[in-house]
Amino acid sequence: MAKNNLIGGSIWDEYSQKVQDRMNQPKFMGEFNEEDAKNRNAKLIVADFGAESCGDAVRLFWLVDEKTDTIIDARFKSFGCGTAIASSDTMAELCIGKKVDEAVKITNLDVEFAMRDEPNTPAVPPQKMHCSVMAYDVIKQAAATYKGVSPEDFEEQIIVCECARISLGTIKEVIRLNDLHSVEEITQYTKAGAFCKSCIKPGGHEAREYYLVDILAQTRAEMDKERLKNSTKSDVSFDEMTMVGQLKAVEAVLDAEIRPMLQGDGGDMEIIDIQKAEGAAIDIYIRYLGACSGCSSGSGATLYAIESILQEELSPNIRVMPV
Repeated sequence: MAKNNLIGGSIWDEYSQKVQDRMNQPKFMGEFNEEDAKNRNAKLIVADFGAESCGDAVRLFWLVDEKTDTIIDARFKSFGCGTAIASSDTMAELCIGKKVDEAVKITNLDVEFAMRDEPNTPAVPPQKMHCSVMAYDVIKQAAATYKGVSPEDFEEQIIVCECARISLGTIKEVIRLNDLHSVEEITQYTKAGAFCKSCIKPGGHEAREYYLVDILAQTRAEMDKERLKNSTKSDVSFDEMTMVGQLKAVEAVLDAEIRPMLQGDGGDMEIIDIQKAEGAAIDIYIRYLGACSGCSSGSGATLYAIESILQEELSPNIRVMPV
């Protein structure tokens, strides 16, 4: 049957030639039994893993030389689509010749890269990437069976992007090191979210515990708070600062803790003036912007929240005056 009878030509063109070849003629599809292992002086390992997101499943067979912990051969059986077959075939090949501890380090991204025709061109279309993400998990299962441990013993990090096998720690570190401000930048730096996109925000093909949009927001908030602490560290108290120093300190608190709250509702605010009043009071005059300018809570709950945060972070003598 012609391939265009099976799938639209334009979509088919998004698959690399390597993927198409392995779909049609997988090199390592098959199985081993105990007799095969005995004939090759190896230990037989059989591991299974199923992907709930699409109903695919793969069974991995290893023949392991117990003297060196080296995988001398590998085969697979797959119950899934052509992409799952191609990726499983590639995964089996990548295992051969590696020690078990080395094989565990093979990621789904390694498998996808191995199936590319060109280094910068994905091997499969984004909507099919989730069909090729079983490699890491079935390898982990096989290694655990061989070593007699739990598969979780090999998992040191919380995995956010299953497709690229990118951890929570890596994403947060990359955001901090490169001062990233968007999910698109995270994807550019790490490949997280580049494929099935379920890890970007809620609503994808599979629910996640962590999403890139939330990780970015949380990490940026942490970074802003750290900058705030660093900017306000001084032997001089807020009350004794010059007006310029007070303005910088107030702006730092606004950026870290107040503006995100206002901007989430379509509003914002700006500092008009800072004046020392009678006694110890310090009056900060503000103007609401956007949706906040016409909001009745601007003189009530919102004003109280702003004043309370500034008092807690900078000085109990602060009073906030909307104009």
